[in-house]
Amino acid sequence: MDLNNIILITLAAIFALGFSFFQYLFRRRKNQRDKYVFFGLRALTVFILLVLLINPKITTTTYQVEKPNLVLAADNSASIAYLNQADTLRNLINSLENNKRLQERFDISKLSFGRDIQLTDSLSFSETQTDINKVLSKVRNLFRSKNTAVVLLSDGNQTLGRDYRYFKSSPGQYVMPVVLGDTTSYADLEINRLNVNRYAFLNNRFPVEVIINYKGQEPVSTRFELRSGESVLYTQDLNLDPETTSAVINTTISASRLGVLTYEAVVVPEASEKNEENNRRKFAVEVIDERTRVLLLSEISHPDLGTIKNSVESNRQRELEIKYVGKDNYVLQDYQLVMFYQPNASFREVLEELKTENISSFIITGTKTDWRFLNSRQELFSKDFTTQPQEIGALYNSNFSRFQFENIGFNDFPPLLDMFGKIEPNGLDPLLFQKIENVETTQPLLAIAESRENKIGVLFGEGIWRWRAKAWRDSGSFEAFDDFFGKIIQNLASQKQRERLTIDYESFYYGKDLIPLTAKYFDENYTFDPGASLNIRIENTETGDVTQSGLVLRNNSYMLDLENLPEGEYEFILKEENTGISKTGKFNVVASAVEKQFASANLEKLQFFATNNNEQVYFANNSEAIISRLLNDENFIPVQKSDQKNVPLVNWYFLLFLLVALLAAEWFFRKYRGLI
Repeated sequence: MDLNNIILITLAAIFALGFSFFQYLFRRRKNQRDKYVFFGLRALTVFILLVLLINPKITTTTYQVEKPNLVLAADNSASIAYLNQADTLRNLINSLENNKRLQERFDISKLSFGRDIQLTDSLSFSETQTDINKVLSKVRNLFRSKNTAVVLLSDGNQTLGRDYRYFKSSPGQYVMPVVLGDTTSYADLEINRLNVNRYAFLNNRFPVEVIINYKGQEPVSTRFELRSGESVLYTQDLNLDPETTSAVINTTISASRLGVLTYEAVVVPEASEKNEENNRRKFAVEVIDERTRVLLLSEISHPDLGTIKNSVESNRQRELEIKYVGKDNYVLQDYQLVMFYQPNASFREVLEELKTENISSFIITGTKTDWRFLNSRQELFSKDFTTQPQEIGALYNSNFSRFQFENIGFNDFPPLLDMFGKIEPNGLDPLLFQKIENVETTQPLLAIAESRENKIGVLFGEGIWRWRAKAWRDSGSFEAFDDFFGKIIQNLASQKQRERLTIDYESFYYGKDLIPLTAKYFDENYTFDPGASLNIRIENTETGDVTQSGLVLRNNSYMLDLENLPEGEYEFILKEENTGISKTGKFNVVASAVEKQFASANLEKLQFFATNNNEQVYFANNSEAIISRLLNDENFIPVQKSDQKNVPLVNWYFLLFLLVALLAAEWFFRKYRGLI
């Protein structure tokens, strides 16, 4: 409390006493005893009232002890069990968690990790992937408010994500790696990488690349085999030694039949090898019958043409040919989709032929488009155009429901160019709306229309090459844009009729992968129905095991994530319970035991990580060293903190109650003495 408030409170006390004195005691002799009571009550009442008007701030101080965090991060992957470290890990966690001195010094938290982080006490050692970098990043964000000791209990073997060796902990966080497993280096042959395309075409040959690594001190001679069932399709002898530690094998395999074909790459193990799981790896390829052929017609050269070709052909199932109207020859019946780039009067004959053939089309307009001609040749849309060009931005339509596609940042994409004017759509279903000078409109920018005979897509603007370049600049990859554009091409080229129940899935998955199933259900007007009840029944055709589950509504679609399905072929039936509409399909799960490819703990990586973070590596059989470090490190000493608060006196409600009580007491005393 400052000096001014002290002076004011003193003056208030003097005033309260003086006021009460002159009111009750000055020149009063009768009933002197009652007057003292009234004098005291009135003086207190006036004093409290004046103090409340002055409203001084009272400083209060509270003290509390803040403990540092101790995070026990346990590796819950299958490699821990494979290296026989499950019991060691559980015992080590129990000894740290139940240590009374650690409990007194730290706030202890436990978590486990594999593909992602889980805040759970149970350890199953069933995680099929390990991402150590992700768990370190999430712990850094979760426990950044105060000093934190992170005990990383792992074998150091990572199968997913960024290399954790280069992770840097933030100030105030100290990551102590604890090695689980045998740190002895054994001679080992392993298939380090296997590169193969996901799809192949019937009666073609597809390439397979296999990279084999060797760790050991003695020369070895072995053999590589590529198998399909009991048949050996390819074999090659290998000679490796401490200087020649790797070999790259390239070969091709014939795609002789349709469907999902599974193969196995095998390096014949040496007799002294401890781990033979990493000597073999299964993979699968889906053989398809033919490509989707797309024709792109234009009268002009433009960067968009090359961009469209690269984007369409990023999927090997599709082939695009660029032809120039009036110069090149083509047969429309050879294609499933015809694209028209900035059509004008020279496109008259091909547009007439297209109508008779009922082939789907995709129209792209721009500043060279003859809008008078285009308005007269179709009825889906018209444009009240001028000769003035206009920049048009993109706006994502979250209500589009013909097929699923993600918002890849359309709102930030560079604008396209087209002639200024208002579009009158007639049956177009927009994927993207137009944004003109940052004003959002309901004018279509990219749209699709569908009839019984064919489908038509329209993009009202040129310069799509800038979109693909922007996608590369944002992510370092064309994949997001190519996937989006590919879905448009796939939808337009498909001859399938629109269905009320659809499901998006792959023909095969690897056992280590998360299997996402995405479904959509539409009402009779083909409007997405968020109130549907979708259930799926999945059966392993080899074992007869059945899995049943409901799909969960998420972002205008129904989703189900499946994990840890055994190897085999699966058939499913997806059903909407209220209407009985159903959809069937099948997929394969190819075995992949990536967590079993390690023969020992990766001490080298853990040591590199520890050095990079100014730490040291600890061993699971020396819990005393870990406890000693935690108890003796000055960075982990509990801190006493004080918290000062300046509280205005008017917030002290008991003073108001006291004021009311004093006034009430004075009134009752006067009543009792017969003065009122």
